[in-house]
Amino acid sequence: MKEVLCVMFLVLVSVSNAKVTKPNTDNFLRCLRSRTSPEQPITKAIYTPNNSSFLTSYVSYTKNKRCSNPNDTNLIAIVAAEHESHVQATVVCAKSNGIQIRTRSGGHDLDGLSYVSSIPFVVLDMHNLRSITIDVHSKKAWVQAGAILGELYTKIAEKSKTLAFPAGICPTVGAGGHISGGGYGNLIRKHGLSVDHVVDAQVVDVNGKILNRASMGEDLFWAIRGGGGASFGVILSYTINLVKIPKTITVFKVNKTLEQGGTDVLYKWQLVSSKLPRELFLRAMPDITNGVKSKTIAVKFYAQFLGSAKKLMQIINKNLPELRLKREDCYEMSWLNTTMFWMNYPVGTPTSILLDRPSNPPGQFYKGKSDYVKKPIPKEGMEKIWRTMLKFNNVWMQWNPYGGVMDQIPANATAFPHRKGNLFKIQYFALWKDANATDANLGLMRELYDVAEPYVSSNPREAFLNYRDVDVGSNPSGETSVEEAKIYGSKYFVGNLKRLMDVKAKCDPDNFFRYEQSIPPLLAM
Repeated sequence: MKEVLCVMFLVLVSVSNAKVTKPNTDNFLRCLRSRTSPEQPITKAIYTPNNSSFLTSYVSYTKNKRCSNPNDTNLIAIVAAEHESHVQATVVCAKSNGIQIRTRSGGHDLDGLSYVSSIPFVVLDMHNLRSITIDVHSKKAWVQAGAILGELYTKIAEKSKTLAFPAGICPTVGAGGHISGGGYGNLIRKHGLSVDHVVDAQVVDVNGKILNRASMGEDLFWAIRGGGGASFGVILSYTINLVKIPKTITVFKVNKTLEQGGTDVLYKWQLVSSKLPRELFLRAMPDITNGVKSKTIAVKFYAQFLGSAKKLMQIINKNLPELRLKREDCYEMSWLNTTMFWMNYPVGTPTSILLDRPSNPPGQFYKGKSDYVKKPIPKEGMEKIWRTMLKFNNVWMQWNPYGGVMDQIPANATAFPHRKGNLFKIQYFALWKDANATDANLGLMRELYDVAEPYVSSNPREAFLNYRDVDVGSNPSGETSVEEAKIYGSKYFVGNLKRLMDVKAKCDPDNFFRYEQSIPPLLAM
């Protein structure tokens, strides 16, 4: 890894809007058409507020109703690229006309930063670039940024019953954003993260050139594996290694309410979940449920084991007998069907549902947060968390275990830093349907986050980039204070932030690719 060697000193500056000009929408649109060929016309890929289909294009990949604003006057256009040349043209034309880019693959950014801005911008929508190629012989796949995980998993399963890819459980998440931010899933303890299996990539840089691993260099290739792609360019595709899995995988779900000793079982879970055989991923999910007399907390234990139910029963009975797992709780199935299980689809639902791309307007408001836990949360701390959760109408947490291979991969192997030393990662998630309840829910989320503070990582309080949270720090849309970026950057990237800023200075020194939580360039003098 190259470091910036400073003979004199480092200057951390506020890197704002180099070459920003007043945007000219007509010039931008003319530029797009002039920079694409008749063989790959861009006209049908452009949606402006004057188009009758503009609203449909906007809401189709806008998942959070809290952030949805199709009437935003700052949104100049949506370019739903149908060819890589459309991406190149959008970058060049946006840069020359002083317009920001928001790149959207699946639209799952929890705070909507892939489709909102407070200054003029264009949404570069990647959903049409969704090709996937599977090579069973080499155990590799090539996946474009606009493909969703459900499509990738289905394509793999069509070719092989013993190959898989370590990534998340939500089938509608876009591959581009998911992989570039790390890519966390239920194979993590056996096979690590998505970024640990990326062997090549295609990126459109700030000059509109398409780079691969060889031409971009190892520094940029390192950065886009866990540092997010949006600070450095536009991810077109990834080449990934597939991993071997058994034909039979076992899953189960067991609930324990507080009245059934859920707190005690969860405390024991904290002691053992990161030390279990790496073939076993055992998630704990505290959730609000209706009790006999009033609402309570139920801890839902979801498991996935790369092996038989018999072997899984032996492991659980030895390490977590308090769960009282029964053989009838366990289901043996294929890897593709485990995705159905994790999404709580009814038994017998055809796996073709994994290919669905819901295009309806977003129906719910939500807010997410994240934490990393390095030592067990005491029972009194858990009880404080339960009391706060019960103030919500609808909130859940996911406690996702670490250990296994994650303890063996160095924190600087990729830009994703959260490796050895973590027992588990927490995701907080609140949902509501009434816009009038937004302030109350956001306030309760801050309260819940504050209650958890004594029990999670500190200095910095680490956070997961793919669980976007502007509360951990953010900049205005049009400028980047390095001091502010160091606040959120240290939480997302810990000791890798400086190298990420160094890479940014080399590949985008004028800071064109910027957004509210982007990585700024580190300038040496």
